[in-house]
Amino acid sequence: MYKPMPSRRHAFAALAAVALTVGSLTTAAPAVAETLTKASLRLKWLPQAQFAGFYVALAKGYYKAEGIDLAINPGGPNLLTENLVATGADTFGLSGGTDSVFAARDKSLPIICIGVSHQITPFVFVTRKDGPVKTLQDFKGKTVTTWFTGANHVLNGMLAKEGIKADELKIQPQQVSVTPFVDGNVDVITATYYNEFYTIQSRMPKDTLKTFVAEDYGITFPRDTLIVAETTAKEKPDLVKAFLRATLKGWKEAFADPKGAVDTVMAVAPTLDRSQQEFMLTEVKRLMTAGKAAQNGLFWIDADAVKTAHDFFLKYGVISKPLDLAIAYSASFIESVPPAERKL
Repeated sequence: MYKPMPSRRHAFAALAAVALTVGSLTTAAPAVAETLTKASLRLKWLPQAQFAGFYVALAKGYYKAEGIDLAINPGGPNLLTENLVATGADTFGLSGGTDSVFAARDKSLPIICIGVSHQITPFVFVTRKDGPVKTLQDFKGKTVTTWFTGANHVLNGMLAKEGIKADELKIQPQQVSVTPFVDGNVDVITATYYNEFYTIQSRMPKDTLKTFVAEDYGITFPRDTLIVAETTAKEKPDLVKAFLRATLKGWKEAFADPKGAVDTVMAVAPTLDRSQQEFMLTEVKRLMTAGKAAQNGLFWIDADAVKTAHDFFLKYGVISKPLDLAIAYSASFIESVPPAERKL
């Protein structure tokens, strides 16, 4: 049975409730708590199976085994992980993606990517197959919703490649609910494979939908990037490596025992729809093991994909200047973990 996605008001309420729940899970310190290093991980959204590996690692004690007293802080509407990590409010962050890392570095935010979760673009732009939007050119004059946490940069880059300026259409912040699209008030909506697209298909037959996929336009945007502040990477490299080791254990455990992983996530957020969370975890595994991650392991940084995406954004004016990718992306941390510990 379909369960409607929460309204923005409910999303904020859930965010507050989750903060209390996760806080209670992470404040029960062991007797040796004084030997642990306190740190926090800021997610890009509310708890769901998209982040299962982190919650599993926390529940299984993998972070504490690495000497880290980790608090997982949920994301939410209008929270930009890059800003929170850059200012030191959070130690680690799961940010929008390579696109939002580029945008942050373009604004001189001192963050570094230490790993990439989704190796291919995890979202598509969805419209009605029998509607007026047949090509990207048809986006002109239409109402398009997207997230202004990185997906907007992907949209603008794809449009720019087709010679379309952002002011030639109505780009609006996307709501939590897909109802505006289902009701016909939005022409094109942004949808992740594992969340919004699943929900839309529960309300509209899949064969009535048309999607615009970044890869069809010759570009991939790796997303869900793990980030730290430059100072953390420089001054606490052992902490970063320990965090990655524990995180990898959590994700490998989540994929080995998906039922248990969903149980762990739903212990934090009991109102989630279980069938959707199971579907989400399956899709997330596909995204995390795609591309070069299949050979090199989880959270691999594909330098070629990063460079291609960077050059695309630079060419079409999404970023204002060339970035030093050697500084913005540091593969040394994930490479410090033995291959056997990275691979499924």
